[in-house]
Amino acid sequence: MLEGWLDQGISPADVVVVEPSQPALAAGVTVVADQSGVPAAFAPDVVVLAVKPQMMDGVAPAYGRYRQAVFLSIAAGKTLAYFAQHLGEGAAIVRVMPNTPAAVRCGMSVAVANAHVSAEQRRLCGELLSSVGEVAWIDNEALMDPVTAVSGSGPAYVFLLAEVMAQAGIAAGLPEELATRLARATVAGSGELLRQSVEAAGQLRQNVTSPGGTTFAALQVLMGDDGMGPLMTRAVRAASDRSRELAG
Repeated sequence: MLEGWLDQGISPADVVVVEPSQPALAAGVTVVADQSGVPAAFAPDVVVLAVKPQMMDGVAPAYGRYRQAVFLSIAAGKTLAYFAQHLGEGAAIVRVMPNTPAAVRCGMSVAVANAHVSAEQRRLCGELLSSVGEVAWIDNEALMDPVTAVSGSGPAYVFLLAEVMAQAGIAAGLPEELATRLARATVAGSGELLRQSVEAAGQLRQNVTSPGGTTFAALQVLMGDDGMGPLMTRAVRAASDRSRELAG
């Protein structure tokens, strides 16, 4: 995400990254090991809290002093009320769930803001998020748990699809290298077709399915009572439930 922000014109000199592992980042970006290393004069417009939710209790309180900033959280399950407790009741907080395709500027981010976020702060957060993909704003924070389950965790489901397609191809007799190549290219190409098409996913599926043909035979299995539909419903429910648990 940082790469996308820098590509959009944010100056590296305006960025401070707090990361114990001290990663090599773009020239000009200040990297410090902990919050105590942030320059005393640094007055950020946005504080991005991007750590594992299990670590947030030990991280968030140290940043409450940046009262002029909007806090942008990328932590599954951690609510606006949670951050208000740790950062102060008047803190401007945006909770967002992005996903990993942001790395190639094709991400999907869903955000919700508390009442203290100004129109300008909302615009600023929107610009940061749109630099790495699409953005949707919601008003009902309760939707963030299923959002996390569908789009936040969703890339893993797609990668699993490519993985099991390749394994099925190998089981059907294809060489491993060819099966892997076919699965990756098919999933990637189908995703791009879906992105560019104005037709619904169901219609695109029907377009490639000839009655009584090979695709039809496969879909009879995949769309069966124990097929992808019920399985995905259970998977999304499990992820959504876990997101709610992380709020505790």
